[in-house]
Amino acid sequence: MDSEDAILQVRDLSIDAVDRHGGSRIIVEDISFSLAPGQVIALIGESGCGKTTVALATMGYTRPGCRIRKGSVWLQDEDLLALDAAQLQARRGRDIAYIAQSAASAFNRALTIGKQVTEVAVVKGLMTQKQADRRAEQLYRQLGLPDSESIGNRYPHQLSGGQLQRVMAAMAMMCQPRLLILDEPTTSLDVTTQVEVLQAFKRMIRRQHVAAIYISHDLSVVAQMADQILVMKEGRKVELQSTENLLQAPGQDYTRKLMEAAPRLLRVQGGRPRRSAEDLLTVHGVSASYGANRVTALRHVSLRVRKGEILAVIGESGSGKTTLGRVISGLMPPDNGRIELQGKVLPVDCRKRSREDLRQIQFVFQSAQTALNPRHRIRRILERPLEFYLELGGRALETGIRELLDRVDLPDELLDRYPWELSGGQLQRINFARALAAEPKMIICDEITSALDTLVAKSIIDLLSRLKQQSGIAYLFISHDLSTVSNLADSIAVMRKGEIIEYNSTETILKSPRHEYTRMLLDSIPKLRIGWLEEVSVHPAQ
Repeated sequence: MDSEDAILQVRDLSIDAVDRHGGSRIIVEDISFSLAPGQVIALIGESGCGKTTVALATMGYTRPGCRIRKGSVWLQDEDLLALDAAQLQARRGRDIAYIAQSAASAFNRALTIGKQVTEVAVVKGLMTQKQADRRAEQLYRQLGLPDSESIGNRYPHQLSGGQLQRVMAAMAMMCQPRLLILDEPTTSLDVTTQVEVLQAFKRMIRRQHVAAIYISHDLSVVAQMADQILVMKEGRKVELQSTENLLQAPGQDYTRKLMEAAPRLLRVQGGRPRRSAEDLLTVHGVSASYGANRVTALRHVSLRVRKGEILAVIGESGSGKTTLGRVISGLMPPDNGRIELQGKVLPVDCRKRSREDLRQIQFVFQSAQTALNPRHRIRRILERPLEFYLELGGRALETGIRELLDRVDLPDELLDRYPWELSGGQLQRINFARALAAEPKMIICDEITSALDTLVAKSIIDLLSRLKQQSGIAYLFISHDLSTVSNLADSIAVMRKGEIIEYNSTETILKSPRHEYTRMLLDSIPKLRIGWLEEVSVHPAQ
């Protein structure tokens, strides 16, 4: 690319992490790329490879404990790394904008949407409040948000995850930036919402003629958005190619490995172990609601899990999947219906269940970062369930801890670390090991791979499958992604608006889905080819 055409030029960027003793280690080394107006470059790779570190450096920012050792970041004719703090602050939000991974945690819940979207433009003196409101309303329409005239008067909790993510895009585009950074903006969204958000982002980038950096671990997603792809591993460039060339002829083994791990419908043909015909858990006509206004979350849900079976519960955000898991585990009482474990009716409140009842059904939460106590070392986190459920102590306790780590393929050296010292994949394995400690008959897994990169997520899925074959544990696997469960689950229950609308074997669901909504979920799984996003149509099914 001719340097005169580039909005952004990153040259030989190298970043170090510095410890408190003055020592340093390289976390990013010699990264270079250029971007023209209207172009998108994707930075992809596993968690910890330096994607976000590079993107933040294009704003002239490094995380605490990091320093830019060498290189330059030119935004047209200005080297951002040569600017002081006040000058950088003036550029951020105006010339460079950032869309974070989790919009839900990025908004102030006490302020209206409109107040937050227009704040930067008004504070920087670029627009009056009235002008900013008009600009925001225009962006809401461009991004396909409903009720564009009034949505600014709502509060964050009154919007869905997909709507919030698009509102964040409107906030980023308020000041008509030259460079837009999108940091994993669809990772936590269900597949149908992801399609809508990606389509809205792509339209906006083209219309506004803004250059964009798209950070992701998912090649299937960035294939729809990017003109060029920079593959990174351990802070270094693996390869940089146009999207078309990379998909057709990846130059490196690591890139091919990422392509193989991209979400897609898979199915092992034959050789699957037989599951028991005996029911382990049965749910009979369960309904549940929440809040002061008693919003209905489940409507007359019935299902069964056999011994050794993996039942996947699939559906969009808000369909009732997690509520069902919470009701089964006793964390949320139902309004009516009953739950039986091997023919025994369980109390609806976990506080009224016996220790043995609690032991039999374990829950693995979506976010290991919030599920594990940050003040406890890994050793203590694993000790507690072994002490409580199995009453182990002394040498037996120590042996039990090490056996748990071995079962989830983690080294003993992690025992004396804290959760915040582990990677996302390691944390999720500890989260799972804690559930295994009780020697349960069933584990409820709630979206446990949704925030993990594709390679780590695949390793977690492989682990669950192996443990099931070894110990015969049954799983209720909650997910919004059919591609994730297609090679794992024996059966699938599809949920929508609190009801099970389709329930059958995995083979039948994948080959002959009966409900339009199920077909829509299947069609919404990103394909690893250019142009898929423009072809797919997501619309509400009846």
